[in-house]
Amino acid sequence: MSEFGALSVVPPLLAIALAIVTRKAVLSLFLGVWSGAVIYTGGVGLTQTFDWIARSISQVSAEGKGSIFHAQIIIFTLLLGSAVAMIWRLGGSHAVRDWALEHIDSKRTAGVVAWLLGLLLFFDDYANTAVVGSTMKDVSDFLGVSREKLSYIVDSTAAPVATLTISSWVAFQLSMIESGYQTAGVAAADRPDSFAVFLQSIPFNMYAILAIAMVAIVVLSRRDYGEMLGAEHRASTTGKVSRDDARPMQDVEATLGEPETENPKLLSFFAPIAVLVAVTVGSALYTGYAPGASLYDMVVDADYALALIFGSFAMVVSTYVLGLAYGVLSLGESVDTTIDGFGIMLTAVTILVLAWSIGNVVEALGTGTYVANAVEQFLTPELLPVVVLFTAAFVAFSTGSSWGTMSIVTPIAVPVAWNLTGSHTMVAAAVGVVFSGAIFGDHASPISDTTVLSATFTGADLIDHVRTQLYYAVTVVAVAALLLVVWGFTRVTPLLLLPVGIGLLVVLVYGLSEFDARRRGIDPKQSNVPTPEND
Repeated sequence: MSEFGALSVVPPLLAIALAIVTRKAVLSLFLGVWSGAVIYTGGVGLTQTFDWIARSISQVSAEGKGSIFHAQIIIFTLLLGSAVAMIWRLGGSHAVRDWALEHIDSKRTAGVVAWLLGLLLFFDDYANTAVVGSTMKDVSDFLGVSREKLSYIVDSTAAPVATLTISSWVAFQLSMIESGYQTAGVAAADRPDSFAVFLQSIPFNMYAILAIAMVAIVVLSRRDYGEMLGAEHRASTTGKVSRDDARPMQDVEATLGEPETENPKLLSFFAPIAVLVAVTVGSALYTGYAPGASLYDMVVDADYALALIFGSFAMVVSTYVLGLAYGVLSLGESVDTTIDGFGIMLTAVTILVLAWSIGNVVEALGTGTYVANAVEQFLTPELLPVVVLFTAAFVAFSTGSSWGTMSIVTPIAVPVAWNLTGSHTMVAAAVGVVFSGAIFGDHASPISDTTVLSATFTGADLIDHVRTQLYYAVTVVAVAALLLVVWGFTRVTPLLLLPVGIGLLVVLVYGLSEFDARRRGIDPKQSNVPTPEND
Protein backbone atom coordinates (compact mmCIF):
# COMPACT_ATOMS: atom_id res chain seq x y z
CA MET A 1 0.00 0.00 0.00
CA SER A 2 1.06 3.56 -0.60
CA GLU A 3 2.19 5.40 2.54
CA PHE A 4 -0.09 8.29 1.48
CA GLY A 5 -3.19 6.10 1.31
CA ALA A 6 -6.34 7.64 -0.16
CA LEU A 7 -4.58 11.02 -0.44
CA SER A 8 -2.56 9.56 -3.32
CA VAL A 9 -5.59 9.73 -5.64
CA VAL A 10 -6.33 13.41 -4.90
CA PRO A 11 -3.89 15.09 -7.36
CA PRO A 12 -4.96 13.28 -10.54
CA LEU A 13 -8.66 13.42 -9.69
CA LEU A 14 -8.39 17.12 -8.84
CA ALA A 15 -6.66 17.84 -12.17
CA ILE A 16 -9.25 15.85 -14.11
CA ALA A 17 -12.25 17.38 -12.33
CA LEU A 18 -10.94 20.92 -12.76
CA ALA A 19 -10.15 20.32 -16.42
CA ILE A 20 -13.67 19.07 -17.14
CA VAL A 21 -15.40 21.81 -15.13
CA THR A 22 -13.24 24.81 -16.07
CA ARG A 23 -12.08 23.69 -19.55
CA LYS A 24 -8.65 25.11 -18.61
CA ALA A 25 -6.30 22.18 -19.13
CA VAL A 26 -3.00 23.87 -18.33
CA LEU A 27 -4.24 25.48 -15.11
CA SER A 28 -5.96 22.28 -13.98
CA LEU A 29 -2.89 20.14 -14.58
CA PHE A 30 -0.63 22.57 -12.77
CA LEU A 31 -2.95 22.64 -9.75
CA GLY A 32 -2.95 18.85 -9.77
CA VAL A 33 0.85 18.81 -9.68
CA TRP A 34 0.78 21.49 -6.96
CA SER A 35 -1.57 19.46 -4.77
CA GLY A 36 0.70 16.44 -5.18
CA ALA A 37 3.67 18.51 -4.07
CA VAL A 38 1.79 19.72 -0.99
CA ILE A 39 0.80 16.14 -0.09
CA TYR A 40 4.28 14.74 -0.69
CA THR A 41 6.14 17.45 1.23
CA GLY A 42 3.49 17.77 3.92
CA GLY A 43 3.02 21.44 3.02
CA VAL A 44 6.11 22.34 5.04
CA GLY A 45 6.94 25.42 3.01
CA LEU A 46 6.84 27.14 -0.34
CA THR A 47 10.51 26.49 -1.05
CA GLN A 48 10.23 22.74 -0.60
CA THR A 49 6.95 22.63 -2.51
CA PHE A 50 8.29 24.57 -5.51
CA ASP A 51 11.45 22.47 -5.48
CA TRP A 52 9.42 19.26 -5.60
CA ILE A 53 7.22 20.63 -8.43
CA ALA A 54 10.31 21.50 -10.45
CA ARG A 55 11.72 18.00 -9.95
CA SER A 56 8.39 16.44 -10.94
CA ILE A 57 8.34 18.38 -14.20
CA SER A 58 11.97 17.66 -15.07
CA GLN A 59 12.06 14.03 -13.92
CA VAL A 60 10.06 11.37 -15.71
CA SER A 61 10.76 8.30 -13.66
CA ALA A 62 12.84 7.22 -10.71
CA GLU A 63 15.16 5.30 -13.03
CA GLY A 64 15.30 8.11 -15.59
CA LYS A 65 14.43 5.71 -18.39
CA GLY A 66 11.36 7.56 -19.50
CA SER A 67 12.98 10.96 -19.92
CA ILE A 68 14.56 10.01 -23.25
CA PHE A 69 11.27 8.62 -24.56
CA HIS A 70 9.35 11.74 -23.57
CA ALA A 71 11.98 14.01 -25.08
CA GLN A 72 11.70 12.01 -28.30
CA ILE A 73 7.91 12.45 -28.34
CA ILE A 74 8.29 16.22 -27.84
CA ILE A 75 10.77 16.41 -30.74
CA PHE A 76 8.42 14.30 -32.88
CA THR A 77 5.48 16.59 -32.03
CA LEU A 78 7.43 19.77 -32.82
CA LEU A 79 8.74 18.37 -36.11
CA LEU A 80 5.25 17.35 -37.12
CA GLY A 81 4.09 20.87 -36.33
CA SER A 82 6.73 22.15 -38.72
CA ALA A 83 5.66 19.69 -41.40
CA VAL A 84 2.02 20.70 -40.98
CA ALA A 85 3.02 24.36 -41.34
CA MET A 86 5.06 23.64 -44.46
CA ILE A 87 2.26 21.62 -46.06
CA TRP A 88 -0.10 24.51 -45.37
CA ARG A 89 2.26 27.08 -46.91
CA LEU A 90 2.82 24.83 -49.95
CA GLY A 91 -0.93 24.68 -50.51
CA GLY A 92 -1.20 20.96 -49.82
CA SER A 93 -4.15 21.35 -47.48
CA HIS A 94 -6.06 23.39 -50.07
CA ALA A 95 -5.29 20.80 -52.73
CA VAL A 96 -6.78 18.07 -50.52
CA ARG A 97 -9.84 20.19 -49.88
CA ASP A 98 -10.32 20.71 -53.62
CA TRP A 99 -9.86 17.00 -54.22
CA ALA A 100 -12.39 16.20 -51.51
CA LEU A 101 -14.97 18.35 -53.28
CA GLU A 102 -14.90 15.86 -56.13
CA HIS A 103 -14.49 12.57 -54.26
CA ILE A 104 -15.84 12.90 -50.70
CA ASP A 105 -19.33 14.30 -50.77
CA SER A 106 -20.74 13.66 -47.29
CA LYS A 107 -19.90 13.68 -43.61
CA ARG A 108 -20.44 9.94 -43.46
CA THR A 109 -17.94 9.32 -46.27
CA ALA A 110 -15.40 11.53 -44.51
CA GLY A 111 -15.93 9.58 -41.30
CA VAL A 112 -15.52 6.25 -43.06
CA VAL A 113 -12.30 7.40 -44.71
CA ALA A 114 -10.91 8.59 -41.35
CA TRP A 115 -11.90 5.28 -39.73
CA LEU A 116 -10.25 3.23 -42.50
CA LEU A 117 -7.07 5.30 -42.30
CA GLY A 118 -7.03 4.64 -38.56
CA LEU A 119 -7.17 0.91 -39.22
CA LEU A 120 -4.46 1.03 -41.86
CA LEU A 121 -1.93 2.99 -39.78
CA PHE A 122 -1.72 0.32 -37.11
CA PHE A 123 2.01 0.41 -36.41
CA ASP A 124 2.00 3.29 -33.89
CA ASP A 125 -0.72 5.27 -32.12
CA TYR A 126 1.19 8.58 -32.19
CA ALA A 127 1.85 8.37 -35.92
CA ASN A 128 -1.76 7.28 -36.38
CA THR A 129 -3.18 10.39 -34.72
CA ALA A 130 -0.75 12.65 -36.55
CA VAL A 131 -1.38 11.30 -40.04
CA VAL A 132 -5.14 10.73 -39.82
CA GLY A 133 -5.80 13.98 -37.96
CA SER A 134 -3.69 16.07 -40.33
CA THR A 135 -5.07 14.34 -43.41
CA MET A 136 -8.76 14.64 -42.55
CA LYS A 137 -8.97 17.97 -40.68
CA ASP A 138 -9.43 20.27 -43.66
CA VAL A 139 -11.69 17.81 -45.47
CA SER A 140 -13.87 17.39 -42.40
CA ASP A 141 -14.00 21.14 -41.84
CA PHE A 142 -15.25 21.73 -45.36
CA LEU A 143 -17.93 19.05 -45.06
CA GLY A 144 -19.12 20.38 -41.70
CA VAL A 145 -17.86 17.59 -39.42
CA SER A 146 -17.31 18.99 -35.93
CA ARG A 147 -13.74 18.95 -34.66
CA GLU A 148 -15.04 16.98 -31.67
CA LYS A 149 -16.34 14.22 -33.95
CA LEU A 150 -13.12 13.95 -35.93
CA SER A 151 -11.07 13.86 -32.70
CA TYR A 152 -13.23 11.02 -31.44
CA ILE A 153 -12.74 9.01 -34.65
CA VAL A 154 -8.98 9.56 -34.57
CA ASP A 155 -8.56 8.81 -30.85
CA SER A 156 -10.71 5.69 -30.89
CA THR A 157 -8.86 4.11 -33.81
CA ALA A 158 -5.32 4.89 -32.62
CA ALA A 159 -4.45 3.07 -29.38
CA PRO A 160 -7.19 0.41 -29.83
CA VAL A 161 -5.78 -0.58 -33.22
CA ALA A 162 -2.17 -0.41 -32.01
CA THR A 163 -2.82 -2.65 -29.02
CA LEU A 164 -4.40 -5.37 -31.18
CA THR A 165 -1.75 -5.62 -33.90
CA ILE A 166 1.97 -5.83 -34.51
CA SER A 167 2.92 -2.32 -33.47
CA SER A 168 5.07 -0.23 -31.16
CA TRP A 169 2.97 -1.56 -28.29
CA VAL A 170 3.88 -5.23 -28.80
CA ALA A 171 7.32 -5.29 -27.19
CA PHE A 172 6.02 -3.45 -24.13
CA GLN A 173 2.98 -5.71 -23.80
CA LEU A 174 5.12 -8.84 -24.09
CA SER A 175 7.48 -7.56 -21.41
CA MET A 176 4.50 -6.97 -19.09
CA ILE A 177 3.29 -10.55 -19.60
CA GLU A 178 6.79 -11.84 -18.87
CA SER A 179 6.99 -9.68 -15.74
CA GLY A 180 3.61 -10.92 -14.54
CA TYR A 181 4.58 -14.57 -14.83
CA GLN A 182 7.89 -13.94 -13.09
CA THR A 183 6.10 -12.20 -10.22
CA ALA A 184 3.73 -15.18 -10.00
CA GLY A 185 6.76 -17.48 -9.66
CA VAL A 186 5.85 -19.57 -12.72
CA ALA A 187 8.94 -21.15 -14.26
CA ALA A 188 9.58 -20.49 -17.96
CA ALA A 189 9.22 -24.20 -18.70
CA ASP A 190 5.74 -24.25 -17.15
CA ARG A 191 4.23 -21.36 -19.06
CA PRO A 192 3.43 -20.65 -22.71
CA ASP A 193 5.40 -18.23 -24.85
CA SER A 194 4.56 -14.61 -24.07
CA PHE A 195 3.50 -13.97 -27.66
CA ALA A 196 1.10 -16.94 -27.47
CA VAL A 197 -0.44 -15.43 -24.33
CA PHE A 198 -0.68 -12.07 -26.11
CA LEU A 199 -2.53 -13.68 -29.03
CA GLN A 200 -4.85 -15.49 -26.64
CA SER A 201 -5.52 -12.21 -24.80
CA ILE A 202 -6.74 -10.35 -27.91
CA PRO A 203 -10.40 -11.49 -27.75
CA PHE A 204 -10.47 -10.42 -24.09
CA ASN A 205 -9.30 -6.93 -25.05
CA MET A 206 -12.96 -6.18 -25.54
CA TYR A 207 -12.92 -2.43 -25.02
CA ALA A 208 -10.39 -1.94 -27.82
CA ILE A 209 -12.29 -4.18 -30.24
CA LEU A 210 -15.68 -2.69 -29.41
CA ALA A 211 -14.32 0.88 -29.48
CA ILE A 212 -13.25 0.35 -33.09
CA ALA A 213 -16.66 -1.12 -33.90
CA MET A 214 -18.38 1.77 -32.11
CA VAL A 215 -16.72 4.31 -34.42
CA ALA A 216 -18.01 2.41 -37.45
CA ILE A 217 -21.52 2.21 -35.98
CA VAL A 218 -21.66 5.93 -35.17
CA VAL A 219 -20.25 6.95 -38.55
CA LEU A 220 -22.37 4.61 -40.69
CA SER A 221 -25.60 5.19 -38.77
CA ARG A 222 -24.98 8.99 -38.79
CA ARG A 223 -26.36 9.06 -35.25
CA ASP A 224 -24.94 10.79 -32.19
CA TYR A 225 -25.94 11.38 -28.58
CA GLY A 226 -24.72 13.25 -25.55
CA GLU A 227 -22.54 16.30 -26.08
CA MET A 228 -21.43 14.95 -29.46
CA LEU A 229 -24.99 15.37 -30.72
CA GLY A 230 -24.88 19.02 -29.68
CA ALA A 231 -21.50 19.50 -31.38
CA GLU A 232 -22.69 17.92 -34.63
CA HIS A 233 -25.94 19.93 -34.51
CA ARG A 234 -23.89 23.13 -34.13
CA ALA A 235 -21.62 22.21 -37.03
CA SER A 236 -24.51 21.18 -39.28
CA THR A 237 -26.76 24.17 -38.63
CA THR A 238 -24.21 26.97 -38.24
CA GLY A 239 -21.14 25.69 -40.07
CA LYS A 240 -19.03 26.19 -36.92
CA VAL A 241 -16.81 23.13 -36.53
CA SER A 242 -15.77 24.38 -33.07
CA ARG A 243 -17.76 26.26 -30.45
CA ASP A 244 -17.24 30.03 -30.36
CA ASP A 245 -15.02 30.15 -27.26
CA ALA A 246 -13.13 26.92 -27.97
CA ARG A 247 -9.35 26.87 -27.75
CA PRO A 248 -8.07 24.61 -30.54
CA MET A 249 -4.86 22.76 -29.75
CA GLN A 250 -3.55 24.10 -33.06
CA ASP A 251 -4.85 26.75 -35.43
CA VAL A 252 -2.70 26.70 -38.54
CA GLU A 253 -4.62 29.32 -40.50
CA ALA A 254 -4.68 31.84 -37.64
CA THR A 255 -0.95 31.38 -37.01
CA LEU A 256 0.37 31.13 -40.57
CA GLY A 257 -2.20 33.00 -42.63
CA GLU A 258 -3.13 32.06 -46.18
CA PRO A 259 -0.83 29.79 -48.21
CA GLU A 260 1.36 31.51 -50.76
CA THR A 261 0.58 29.30 -53.74
CA GLU A 262 -2.13 29.77 -56.35
CA ASN A 263 -1.68 26.31 -57.84
CA PRO A 264 -1.95 23.80 -54.98
CA LYS A 265 -0.83 20.26 -55.74
CA LEU A 266 -1.90 17.02 -54.06
CA LEU A 267 1.73 15.89 -54.05
CA SER A 268 2.46 18.67 -51.54
CA PHE A 269 0.19 16.89 -49.08
CA PHE A 270 0.51 13.18 -49.78
CA ALA A 271 4.26 12.99 -50.52
CA PRO A 272 5.35 14.22 -47.05
CA ILE A 273 2.89 11.86 -45.36
CA ALA A 274 4.13 8.95 -47.47
CA VAL A 275 7.68 9.87 -46.48
CA LEU A 276 6.68 9.95 -42.78
CA VAL A 277 5.12 6.48 -42.94
CA ALA A 278 7.86 4.90 -45.07
CA VAL A 279 10.79 6.29 -43.09
CA THR A 280 9.15 5.57 -39.72
CA VAL A 281 8.44 1.93 -40.61
CA GLY A 282 11.83 1.47 -42.25
CA SER A 283 13.67 3.07 -39.34
CA ALA A 284 11.75 0.96 -36.83
CA LEU A 285 12.74 -2.25 -38.60
CA TYR A 286 16.34 -1.03 -38.87
CA THR A 287 16.57 -0.25 -35.14
CA GLY A 288 15.23 -3.72 -34.39
CA TYR A 289 17.63 -5.46 -36.76
CA ALA A 290 20.34 -7.81 -35.56
CA PRO A 291 22.21 -10.53 -37.45
CA GLY A 292 19.88 -13.47 -37.87
CA ALA A 293 16.83 -11.58 -36.62
CA SER A 294 13.46 -12.52 -38.07
CA LEU A 295 10.86 -9.95 -39.13
CA TYR A 296 9.02 -10.66 -35.88
CA ASP A 297 12.19 -10.00 -33.86
CA MET A 298 12.77 -6.74 -35.72
CA VAL A 299 9.21 -5.58 -35.00
CA VAL A 300 9.38 -6.50 -31.32
CA ASP A 301 12.86 -5.06 -30.70
CA ALA A 302 12.39 -1.83 -32.66
CA ASP A 303 12.86 1.62 -31.12
CA TYR A 304 9.63 3.24 -32.30
CA ALA A 305 10.16 6.60 -30.61
CA LEU A 306 13.48 7.04 -32.39
CA ALA A 307 11.89 5.89 -35.64
CA LEU A 308 9.19 8.55 -35.27
CA ILE A 309 11.88 11.24 -35.02
CA PHE A 310 13.57 9.98 -38.17
CA GLY A 311 10.22 9.84 -39.95
CA SER A 312 9.08 13.31 -38.92
CA PHE A 313 12.49 14.82 -39.75
CA ALA A 314 12.39 13.22 -43.20
CA MET A 315 8.87 14.57 -43.61
CA VAL A 316 10.08 18.12 -42.96
CA VAL A 317 12.99 17.66 -45.38
CA SER A 318 10.59 16.47 -48.09
CA THR A 319 8.55 19.67 -47.70
CA TYR A 320 11.73 21.75 -48.15
CA VAL A 321 12.47 19.86 -51.36
CA LEU A 322 8.94 20.41 -52.65
CA GLY A 323 9.03 24.09 -51.75
CA LEU A 324 12.25 24.59 -53.73
CA ALA A 325 11.16 22.35 -56.61
CA TYR A 326 7.89 24.22 -57.09
CA GLY A 327 9.49 27.61 -56.53
CA VAL A 328 6.95 28.35 -53.80
CA LEU A 329 9.24 28.83 -50.80
CA SER A 330 12.88 29.80 -50.60
CA LEU A 331 15.18 28.14 -48.09
CA GLY A 332 14.86 31.13 -45.76
CA GLU A 333 11.06 31.13 -45.99
CA SER A 334 11.01 27.39 -45.27
CA VAL A 335 13.15 27.90 -42.16
CA ASP A 336 10.82 30.67 -40.95
CA THR A 337 7.80 28.44 -41.57
CA THR A 338 9.47 25.60 -39.67
CA ILE A 339 9.91 27.84 -36.64
CA ASP A 340 6.31 29.01 -36.93
CA GLY A 341 5.31 25.33 -37.02
CA PHE A 342 6.99 24.80 -33.65
CA GLY A 343 4.75 27.57 -32.33
CA ILE A 344 1.47 25.88 -33.26
CA MET A 345 2.50 22.90 -31.13
CA LEU A 346 3.54 24.78 -27.99
CA THR A 347 0.16 24.36 -26.28
CA ALA A 348 0.23 20.63 -26.94
CA VAL A 349 3.79 20.30 -25.68
CA THR A 350 2.96 22.29 -22.53
CA ILE A 351 0.02 20.03 -21.74
CA LEU A 352 2.06 16.90 -22.52
CA VAL A 353 4.79 17.99 -20.09
CA LEU A 354 2.25 18.75 -17.36
CA ALA A 355 0.43 15.47 -18.01
CA TRP A 356 3.70 13.58 -17.65
CA SER A 357 4.37 15.58 -14.50
CA ILE A 358 1.09 14.30 -13.05
CA GLY A 359 2.43 10.85 -13.88
CA ASN A 360 5.53 11.60 -11.82
CA VAL A 361 3.31 12.78 -8.96
CA VAL A 362 1.19 9.62 -8.87
CA GLU A 363 4.32 7.48 -9.13
CA ALA A 364 5.86 9.26 -6.15
CA LEU A 365 2.63 9.00 -4.14
CA GLY A 366 2.08 5.35 -5.11
CA THR A 367 -1.40 5.97 -6.51
CA GLY A 368 -1.45 2.99 -8.87
CA THR A 369 -0.24 0.53 -6.28
CA TYR A 370 -2.75 1.86 -3.75
CA VAL A 371 -5.69 1.41 -6.11
CA ALA A 372 -4.59 -2.00 -7.36
CA ASN A 373 -3.99 -3.36 -3.88
CA ALA A 374 -7.24 -1.90 -2.53
CA VAL A 375 -9.36 -4.06 -4.83
CA GLU A 376 -7.43 -7.32 -4.42
CA GLN A 377 -9.56 -8.38 -1.45
CA PHE A 378 -12.74 -8.31 -3.55
CA LEU A 379 -11.52 -10.64 -6.29
CA THR A 380 -13.15 -13.96 -7.19
CA PRO A 381 -12.44 -16.05 -10.32
CA GLU A 382 -15.83 -15.11 -11.80
CA LEU A 383 -15.50 -11.37 -11.22
CA LEU A 384 -11.73 -11.11 -11.67
CA PRO A 385 -11.84 -9.89 -15.32
CA VAL A 386 -14.35 -7.09 -14.73
CA VAL A 387 -12.65 -5.97 -11.48
CA VAL A 388 -9.26 -5.86 -13.22
CA LEU A 389 -10.88 -3.94 -16.10
CA PHE A 390 -12.13 -1.14 -13.87
CA THR A 391 -9.00 -1.12 -11.72
CA ALA A 392 -6.86 -0.58 -14.80
CA ALA A 393 -9.38 2.00 -16.07
CA PHE A 394 -9.21 3.99 -12.85
CA VAL A 395 -5.42 3.91 -12.77
CA ALA A 396 -5.22 5.05 -16.42
CA PHE A 397 -7.86 7.72 -15.87
CA SER A 398 -5.94 9.02 -12.87
CA THR A 399 -2.46 8.82 -14.37
CA GLY A 400 -3.19 9.59 -18.02
CA SER A 401 -0.88 6.79 -19.14
CA SER A 402 -2.00 3.50 -20.64
CA TRP A 403 1.55 2.16 -20.68
CA GLY A 404 2.08 3.27 -17.09
CA THR A 405 -1.14 1.50 -16.14
CA MET A 406 -0.03 -1.71 -17.83
CA SER A 407 3.28 -1.57 -15.96
CA ILE A 408 1.46 -1.10 -12.65
CA VAL A 409 -1.50 -3.45 -12.99
CA THR A 410 -0.23 -6.35 -15.16
CA PRO A 411 2.41 -7.59 -12.66
CA ILE A 412 -0.36 -7.61 -10.03
CA ALA A 413 -3.20 -9.03 -12.15
CA VAL A 414 -1.25 -11.96 -13.63
CA PRO A 415 -0.14 -13.45 -10.27
CA VAL A 416 -3.66 -12.98 -8.85
CA ALA A 417 -5.19 -14.72 -11.88
CA TRP A 418 -2.69 -17.57 -11.64
CA ASN A 419 -3.06 -18.02 -7.87
CA LEU A 420 -6.86 -17.98 -8.05
CA THR A 421 -7.23 -20.46 -10.92
CA GLY A 422 -3.89 -21.89 -12.05
CA SER A 423 -5.19 -21.34 -15.60
CA HIS A 424 -3.23 -19.79 -18.44
CA THR A 425 -6.56 -18.89 -20.05
CA MET A 426 -7.43 -16.78 -17.01
CA VAL A 427 -3.99 -15.18 -17.21
CA ALA A 428 -4.63 -14.31 -20.87
CA ALA A 429 -8.04 -12.89 -19.89
CA ALA A 430 -6.43 -10.78 -17.16
CA VAL A 431 -3.83 -9.47 -19.62
CA GLY A 432 -6.52 -8.59 -22.17
CA VAL A 433 -8.67 -6.71 -19.69
CA VAL A 434 -5.69 -4.79 -18.31
CA PHE A 435 -5.05 -3.55 -21.85
CA SER A 436 -8.77 -2.77 -22.25
CA GLY A 437 -9.03 -0.86 -19.00
CA ALA A 438 -5.83 1.05 -19.72
CA ILE A 439 -7.14 2.25 -23.09
CA PHE A 440 -10.60 3.15 -21.75
CA GLY A 441 -9.07 5.17 -18.91
CA ASP A 442 -6.80 6.81 -21.45
CA HIS A 443 -9.78 7.79 -23.63
CA ALA A 444 -11.70 9.19 -20.66
CA SER A 445 -8.81 11.22 -19.23
CA PRO A 446 -7.89 14.79 -20.23
CA ILE A 447 -4.36 14.20 -18.94
CA SER A 448 -3.62 11.40 -21.41
CA ASP A 449 -0.89 12.02 -23.98
CA THR A 450 -2.79 10.28 -26.79
CA THR A 451 -5.91 12.29 -25.94
CA VAL A 452 -3.85 15.47 -26.12
CA LEU A 453 -2.28 14.49 -29.44
CA SER A 454 -5.63 13.48 -30.96
CA ALA A 455 -7.03 16.92 -30.15
CA THR A 456 -3.82 18.54 -31.37
CA PHE A 457 -3.74 17.05 -34.85
CA THR A 458 -7.46 17.55 -35.44
CA GLY A 459 -7.33 21.13 -34.16
CA ALA A 460 -9.93 20.48 -31.45
CA ASP A 461 -10.33 21.95 -27.99
CA LEU A 462 -8.90 19.32 -25.63
CA ILE A 463 -11.67 19.43 -23.04
CA ASP A 464 -14.39 19.51 -25.70
CA HIS A 465 -12.83 16.37 -27.15
CA VAL A 466 -12.83 14.62 -23.78
CA ARG A 467 -16.37 15.66 -22.87
CA THR A 468 -17.87 14.50 -26.17
CA GLN A 469 -15.88 11.27 -26.41
CA LEU A 470 -16.69 10.27 -22.82
CA TYR A 471 -20.30 9.31 -23.64
CA TYR A 472 -19.17 6.83 -26.26
CA ALA A 473 -16.26 5.48 -24.22
CA VAL A 474 -18.54 4.81 -21.22
CA THR A 475 -21.09 3.08 -23.46
CA VAL A 476 -18.43 0.79 -24.88
CA VAL A 477 -16.84 -0.06 -21.52
CA ALA A 478 -20.28 -0.84 -20.05
CA VAL A 479 -20.94 -3.37 -22.81
CA ALA A 480 -17.43 -4.80 -22.43
CA ALA A 481 -17.94 -5.18 -18.67
CA LEU A 482 -21.25 -6.98 -19.20
CA LEU A 483 -19.62 -9.43 -21.61
CA LEU A 484 -16.76 -10.07 -19.18
CA VAL A 485 -19.21 -10.85 -16.37
CA VAL A 486 -21.01 -13.29 -18.67
CA TRP A 487 -17.70 -14.91 -19.59
CA GLY A 488 -16.65 -15.08 -15.94
CA PHE A 489 -19.70 -17.14 -15.00
CA THR A 490 -20.18 -19.16 -18.20
CA ARG A 491 -16.72 -19.40 -19.86
CA VAL A 492 -18.40 -18.95 -23.25
CA THR A 493 -15.71 -18.18 -25.81
CA PRO A 494 -15.23 -14.42 -26.18
CA LEU A 495 -15.30 -14.89 -29.96
CA LEU A 496 -19.05 -15.55 -29.59
CA LEU A 497 -19.60 -12.77 -27.08
CA LEU A 498 -18.01 -10.03 -29.18
CA PRO A 499 -20.66 -10.14 -31.97
CA VAL A 500 -23.30 -9.89 -29.24
CA GLY A 501 -21.50 -6.84 -27.89
CA ILE A 502 -21.48 -5.20 -31.32
CA GLY A 503 -25.20 -5.87 -31.61
CA LEU A 504 -25.78 -4.26 -28.22
CA LEU A 505 -23.82 -1.20 -29.31
CA VAL A 506 -26.00 -0.84 -32.42
CA VAL A 507 -29.14 -0.96 -30.28
CA LEU A 508 -27.72 1.52 -27.76
CA VAL A 509 -26.59 3.99 -30.42
CA TYR A 510 -30.01 4.00 -32.07
CA GLY A 511 -31.90 4.11 -28.78
CA LEU A 512 -29.79 6.77 -27.08
CA SER A 513 -29.65 8.98 -30.18
CA GLU A 514 -33.45 8.90 -30.53
CA PHE A 515 -33.96 9.62 -26.84
CA ASP A 516 -31.43 12.44 -26.67
CA ALA A 517 -32.54 14.04 -29.93
CA ARG A 518 -36.18 13.97 -28.86
CA ARG A 519 -35.20 15.54 -25.52
CA ARG A 520 -33.29 18.31 -27.32
CA GLY A 521 -35.88 18.70 -30.08
CA ILE A 522 -33.36 18.16 -32.90
CA ASP A 523 -32.63 15.63 -35.67
CA PRO A 524 -30.78 12.56 -34.31
CA LYS A 525 -29.08 12.07 -37.70
CA GLN A 526 -27.07 15.27 -37.82
CA SER A 527 -25.04 14.06 -40.78
CA ASN A 528 -28.14 14.46 -42.92
CA VAL A 529 -28.28 18.19 -42.23
CA PRO A 530 -26.24 20.17 -44.82
CA THR A 531 -23.99 22.92 -43.60
CA PRO A 532 -24.99 26.47 -44.53
CA GLU A 533 -21.95 26.79 -46.80
CA ASN A 534 -22.89 23.67 -48.78
CA ASP A 535 -26.65 24.13 -49.19
